Amino acid sequence: MKLMVIGSGGREHAVIRKLKENPGVETIYALPGNGGIAADAVCVDVGAKDIDGAVRFARENAVDFAVVTPDDPLVLGMVDALEAAGVPCFGPDKKAAVIEGSKVFSKNLMKKYGIPTASYEVFDDPAAALAYVEKAPLPTVVKADGLALGKGVLIAQTREEAVEAVKSIMEDKKFGASGDQIVVEEFLTGPEVSVLAFTDGVTVKPMVSSMDHKRAHDDDQGLNTGGMGTVAPNPYYTRDIAEQCMQTIFKPTIAAMAAEGRPFRGCLYFGLMLTPEGPKVIEYNCRFGDPETQVVLPLMQSDLLTAMLACRNGALAETEIRFSDKHACCVIMASDGYPESYEKGYEITYDEGIAAQVYVAGAKLADGKLLTSGGRVLGITAVADTLPEAIQAAYAGVEKVHFGNAYYRHDIGARAMRALAD
Repeated sequence: MKLMVIGSGGREHAVIRKLKENPGVETIYALPGNGGIAADAVCVDVGAKDIDGAVRFARENAVDFAVVTPDDPLVLGMVDALEAAGVPCFGPDKKAAVIEGSKVFSKNLMKKYGIPTASYEVFDDPAAALAYVEKAPLPTVVKADGLALGKGVLIAQTREEAVEAVKSIMEDKKFGASGDQIVVEEFLTGPEVSVLAFTDGVTVKPMVSSMDHKRAHDDDQGLNTGGMGTVAPNPYYTRDIAEQCMQTIFKPTIAAMAAEGRPFRGCLYFGLMLTPEGPKVIEYNCRFGDPETQVVLPLMQSDLLTAMLACRNGALAETEIRFSDKHACCVIMASDGYPESYEKGYEITYDEGIAAQVYVAGAKLADGKLLTSGGRVLGITAVADTLPEAIQAAYAGVEKVHFGNAYYRHDIGARAMRALAD
């Protein structure tokens, strides 16, 4: 089979590596891919949001199956366009991808169908929003309605921060049209859990849980990022909680989307908070998470392509999905200064004997050298029998990778270790 994977990050690198394990895969094209992905796929200079370009390439190269992974092309309708051109896809169509594309839609969906989430109010008028946050309980959460590169959620600890959050999103248009509407919601407390799930629109099969580390610096300090590291499984996510989530969140969400005429087929990401009142949904994503994918897929024992085909073809109920009982840790190596300004163009080198998996997120090839080209540069992932061993092996891998202005957190997995000790 000839496959096409849309995207250019560490998540796409992990997906491509896993797809390569299927003996029936002949060629994988990455659109556009990156300098590191080029070692595992044929990179094609077509942007992830270039729907016409992707359709044209798929037709001209007789692509058998496409995997659309990033949020932007999914929300823009790339799956719809490829399917219309006769190219079967893994990923939700435009009508279903709105579950991530609009936070207002997803919150209203949960409210309508009784899916547990934080209480909230929706605003399209800045004056009304400002009046509301002047009296809302603190802390409060202010969210841009649309996509904002994972940065459209602001947590306000003070009244002044709440006002500034509303002004920056709605008046200053920090996230463009994504801030035409906002959601102001209750601040939830408890351990966070990420659960990716395969679904064909009827059946839902969760993958192993994970724990993301969003803050830029150790001890969960600094700005929110796209994710500085992950571990899997998440020790807070017990078997009993998993069953509760299946009955109160996962199945009801799939049923709700079907009832709305928006059946969701692909990977649905559940961002959960385990509150004192029970699990609640913080957010939905319409695709694999990044960097959650970099710890979840290495633990997958069954075939990824088979699972993706089953999601597309409505055969997930009869398809076996298996994960090992081992542990995985991913440490993100970033450019110092991320998520704000940072320098690029440093050569990446590896010592011999690196045992960890290296997923490349932000790097380009130039004159045969791999150079940094993004904020998050690499994901160093290790799998082991225990969580301490996985953490140790991931950091041993980090020590064998070098580039100028490299930065990483030193405490990925520490929270999970404390949970195991409790």
